[in-house]
Amino acid sequence: MARFSVRIPDELAARFDAAAGGAGGRSALVRRLIRDAAPESAKAESGPQPAGLRAMVRLTAAEAERVDIEAAVMGMRRATWIAALVRRQVLGKLTFARADALALMAIRGELRRIGVNVNQIARAMNTAVLEGRVLDAELAGLEDLRRELRAHFVALGEAFEGNLDYWAAP
Repeated sequence: MARFSVRIPDELAARFDAAAGGAGGRSALVRRLIRDAAPESAKAESGPQPAGLRAMVRLTAAEAERVDIEAAVMGMRRATWIAALVRRQVLGKLTFARADALALMAIRGELRRIGVNVNQIARAMNTAVLEGRVLDAELAGLEDLRRELRAHFVALGEAFEGNLDYWAAP
């Protein structure tokens, strides 16, 4: 069985004992109050549960200072940084600083733009074939496109590798 222990002022305890006298005593009244405050259907009556759970973490001054430095480097608040660390370690999810997330969104936009260019070049090549030869301009454009795509994919790979390395346990 669980045990509850509370500290209250002596004057309040005396008043409670006086009230509990007619209810079977202090323990009986406390049990009844707890039972009445927490009916079996309390979970269903309380409505939707919050999506997240708040946790408190105690850190030494040195640990808190280090967490603050790391959070500042990532552009995050302390609690956000700690939550990101937990997500990475428990769920394997990546978390990027806001600036990094914006950069990745920009890269995604560039890749989308490149995809449009690939479609245009493919269409041009399909219509520009003369007796089995593709126009030199289209070939040069494809080579430029290949280099650009490679650079973007390398940058994305480096971003993900850097994120994985950052959140990895030392």
